[in-house]
Amino acid sequence: MELTLYYREQCHLCDAMRKALAAFSARRQPVEWREIDIDRDPELIRLYDARVPVLCLGEHEICHFFFDESALLAALALA
Repeated sequence: MELTLYYREQCHLCDAMRKALAAFSARRQPVEWREIDIDRDPELIRLYDARVPVLCLGEHEICHFFFDESALLAALALA
């Protein structure tokens, strides 16, 4: 399964989650993710508008607003 970071431009919380995810990947467990700008898709705006950033593994939402290392580790263990 693939990690996806839903974000929007000019979002300091999105930048912080991106940095935390990169640090996790370097320090704890290597992971790859793709990034999707929700403002390019009206359906994603409807789903995530007030909750970005959102980190998902497949269809499972792991965390939003702030990076949650424990939640990510649990999700990866189940995958």
